[in-house]
Amino acid sequence: MTRLISYGRITTAAALIALVSTPYRMIGQASSDSLRQADGIYRAGIAALGHHDLKTAQADFEQVVRMLPRAEPGHSALGLVLIDLGHLPEGIHQLELALSLKSTDSGAQLNLAMAYLQVGQAEKALPLFAELEADARIHKHSLTSSVLAAYARALAATGKLGPSALKMKAAIQAEPRSAQLHDDLGSIEAQQKDWGSAQREFSRAVQLDPQAAGPHLHLGLALQAQGQSGGLDELLKAQQLAPDNAVITLELGKAYAAAGQDDKAIPLFQQLLDNNPDAVDAMYELSLAFQRSGRTQEAIALLRRVLKAQPGNAIAAANLGMALTQAQRAKDAVPVLQHAISLAPDSVTAHEDLAAAYVQLNQFDDAETELHMALKLAPERPQLHYDLGLAYKMQDDANHAIPEFEAAEKLDPDQPEAPYALGLLYLQDGRYQDAARELKTSLTLRPENGEGWATLGSVYNQLNQLPEASAALLEAIRQVPRQPDPHLTLANVLIKQHKLDEATEQRRLAANLMRSNMNQQRAEVATHSGESLIKSGDLAGAIVQFQNALSFDHNYAEAHQGLAQVYEAQGKPAAATAERAKAAQPQP
Repeated sequence: MTRLISYGRITTAAALIALVSTPYRMIGQASSDSLRQADGIYRAGIAALGHHDLKTAQADFEQVVRMLPRAEPGHSALGLVLIDLGHLPEGIHQLELALSLKSTDSGAQLNLAMAYLQVGQAEKALPLFAELEADARIHKHSLTSSVLAAYARALAATGKLGPSALKMKAAIQAEPRSAQLHDDLGSIEAQQKDWGSAQREFSRAVQLDPQAAGPHLHLGLALQAQGQSGGLDELLKAQQLAPDNAVITLELGKAYAAAGQDDKAIPLFQQLLDNNPDAVDAMYELSLAFQRSGRTQEAIALLRRVLKAQPGNAIAAANLGMALTQAQRAKDAVPVLQHAISLAPDSVTAHEDLAAAYVQLNQFDDAETELHMALKLAPERPQLHYDLGLAYKMQDDANHAIPEFEAAEKLDPDQPEAPYALGLLYLQDGRYQDAARELKTSLTLRPENGEGWATLGSVYNQLNQLPEASAALLEAIRQVPRQPDPHLTLANVLIKQHKLDEATEQRRLAANLMRSNMNQQRAEVATHSGESLIKSGDLAGAIVQFQNALSFDHNYAEAHQGLAQVYEAQGKPAAATAERAKAAQPQP
């Protein structure tokens, strides 16, 4: 999940007040004249700082430090200015010097803690915040909400989420209408996986500042983490409020992808890459979206770029290997997937993907080895058992395939593939009752399978369950009306039921379909011949072949399109238009 807490520096008026009110004390052998001169320069620097003239303030405080290197206020003031100017290492050094000279300088403590937090050294900030809190307790006053919030962020950055939440709640108690503080508390609770509390805080932040993009982003992510509706809408609001924010755009794209809307995710990922061609996260997400959308070659190119930037990314390597396999380039996929496994030996997905590549190469023994290794890592994953059963089935090894399909079905009884495969194998073994049971189970889970209904009808016919056979075959005919075999099988069933006229009608329909299918095959062959003749420049011969195709099937669209191409080449636009119109007509 996206990191939800920002750790930026907080400007505090208290630090400036501390500088203004800090008197000099005599250091070493400094003369009263030099001390008065330094004091004047120091006050001039404070005045410049009050007018936001940071460069002048820097020059004044640097002069003070040169004149009185052992005086703490000059280092403290110079450190604050340098940090405001963005010179963090130099500013931190000056603040550390100030505290080495006077460890109780609360202004230096506060600004150094903030600076540590800004440069990602939260562990160093914690003791400083603790000292500030102890000092406030001694003097019977509370830390300001901004300091409490910074303390909370430092605790969160070091993994101390419980104490961090308590500090942030104290900050909110001091400033209850701060949308930022509610958003920060929600972020801490999100890191604790307390999604309900996080959602409430993000919702409160949205109410207090509906134009702030961050709370909408965080509320959207919290809703998604809980599987609740509305998350995508919140992410969309965040992106509309901050269209140039790369983090928000990335999260919105990922949300669209998770919702199966890659058509909306792809433009967002592409936008991120257009703005920053080296954005690896966007590059990776775009490659996955391309892969899911069938744009395999584009996915392969992007995944190669991801791996170039992150050669140790095992997940990206596994995805690249699978994309290569999907592109029928299993030979190229194998070394990529072997590399993925070398990076992550316990990656079940990488072993499974490598097995798929081996299957494509007809290396079934290697595929079985990979699947056995995957099953050692995840024995309860039904897809692995199904894949292993399929590998055995492709080698006609029913004895080993059947137990794997049975295991897959037992582990996930809601998937239709394993019972369908079992039904076919039982049918091959003559186990008709078992075959009928498994095929019926599969078709109940996925009814749109015309071939499956035809097979089930044949099995019921073998079992002499004639009404069941008729129902299954009629469903097959409904789903695949141009296939003659279900009609022939149904004719046999009807004969057994002594319905001879109906059986004759089914045989007539089957004969017509066989004749039609044969003519369509002849039309396809003649059309391919015509297309070849066009490429060789024999337009007259091509016309003969396309006309032959149409003599077999006068509705064959590809033949009409071929004729249109020839007529166009011969300068007969009217004839070409007429053929294209015929090609566009609905097929009977």
